[in-house]
Amino acid sequence: MQMKTETDIVQMFERDRETRILLEAVARLDLPDWWICAGYVRAKVWDVLEQKEATAVADIDVIYFDTSDTTEATDQMLEARLNEQLPDYPWSVKNQARMHTKNDLPPYRSSRDAMAQFPETVTAIGLTLHADRVVFFSAYGVSDLLQQRLRPTPSFQAPARHLIYRKRLAEKQWVKNWQGVHEAENETTGLKKI
Repeated sequence: MQMKTETDIVQMFERDRETRILLEAVARLDLPDWWICAGYVRAKVWDVLEQKEATAVADIDVIYFDTSDTTEATDQMLEARLNEQLPDYPWSVKNQARMHTKNDLPPYRSSRDAMAQFPETVTAIGLTLHADRVVFFSAYGVSDLLQQRLRPTPSFQAPARHLIYRKRLAEKQWVKNWQGVHEAENETTGLKKI
């Protein structure tokens, strides 16, 4: 399947049986402002672009935003509930109302705001269900994702956080796992949050 637009991405995910099963499992938790985001979404898009078998992901990132309970114990309980539903998947649940502290950033205002602060533009993406329809979010548009271009988000362009971005690129080895993945020549050109 050729993908050139956000609509193409949404249609691909709407047809993907596994994605539907995962989204419905998370929806049953009835969390506020929830999304499956980052690596699972990115890997699916890149696998389809390169017409390759599904790449195993380290975890399935589920985020939500709830200022009324920011305890890590609640996230662990939610992971356990997902593991009861679908035990063959590596769930990771994080309430974004507390995760800003991980990278010493100001508090996030929502899950979308949190995704916009993720290290890479191609990771600042997510899926959710609204009225049983797949909703796709990309904080910086789909160009980097579809062109398999790596660059930091604005939050990771400053020297201290840029080191975190560089370390992640080395650890994740996306360039080795997907033939078309490459770093942007000028990593910071033209980034605007949508």
